[in-house]
Amino acid sequence: MLRFLKTVFLLGLLAALAGAGGAWWWLQRPMGMPGTTVDLSIEPGMLPRAVAQAVADAGVQVHPELLYAWFRVSGQGRAIKAGSYELERGITPRRLLDKLARGEEALRAVTLVEGFNFRQFRAVMAKGEQLKPDTGQLTDAEIMKLLGREGQHPEGRFFPDTYTYAKGSSDVAVLRRALRAMDKRLAAAWAQRSPQSVLKTPDDALVMASIVEKETGKAGDRTLISAVFHNRLRVGMPLQTDPTVIYGMGAAFDGNLRKADLQRDTPWNTYLRGGLPPTPIAMPGKAALLAAVQPAPVKSLYFVAKGDGTSQFSDSLDEHNRAVNKYQRGQ
Repeated sequence: MLRFLKTVFLLGLLAALAGAGGAWWWLQRPMGMPGTTVDLSIEPGMLPRAVAQAVADAGVQVHPELLYAWFRVSGQGRAIKAGSYELERGITPRRLLDKLARGEEALRAVTLVEGFNFRQFRAVMAKGEQLKPDTGQLTDAEIMKLLGREGQHPEGRFFPDTYTYAKGSSDVAVLRRALRAMDKRLAAAWAQRSPQSVLKTPDDALVMASIVEKETGKAGDRTLISAVFHNRLRVGMPLQTDPTVIYGMGAAFDGNLRKADLQRDTPWNTYLRGGLPPTPIAMPGKAALLAAVQPAPVKSLYFVAKGDGTSQFSDSLDEHNRAVNKYQRGQ
């Protein structure tokens, strides 16, 4: 009863102040802060009175009952949205309510780069600003189980993009969004596959896309790279692509691929094993996904780097050897 009477009094005070112009002055007056910013967490279902108290408890120098009265008088108290907010020095009661009602959360961002593998993804997220490392001590298998994909290899399953999140969010939430994004992107690409594609399943497309992603960053070469690997699969020729060998070496790769490495048997060594490797080798972007299912209509079986970021494509081994001599050996 005492709290109710106090609120009624404050509501009346605000009304009286409004008549005298005092309310306008209070609403526009910056509230005191203990620092340059204050973190405020609004939990789902929190009522306006509790929100006002949370603002005061966070260190903002404002009477919580008076702030609650403002929430009531404004008519926007029920519009306050749950979230993680950052209140800046100089914020006024009016600006505070606007921020909370619009849901202007304090967001951070983490960028997962095209061509990164899952180990690199995890390293990036571990450094995410105010991103809770809930997966930090989990194995890859445990993470996939947590995400509802028990038994599925994580490589290639997360779409590379920039993901925003509220301060204090869990890295699990970011991974879940990236997982769903890849599901959506892969399904869209598979629906656009060329009739000439030899790929049999969306998972095949994901593996192919990851190889294309690692073989070139040149937009114009992606469908040609895809065509080379499609043609090799079609005639039963090994893919013989270095990025798969490197992936199979894992942490043992020191940046220099040697001839002996090409003879080291792993499930991803496409020099020694036919067909596609058992899993993707990286996280492909949208362009690589589309290139994987839409190979260029060419007969090329070989390609060699030209030294300018592009590749020279050849239909025969003789043509390829001449290209190697020209672009790799300077002959």
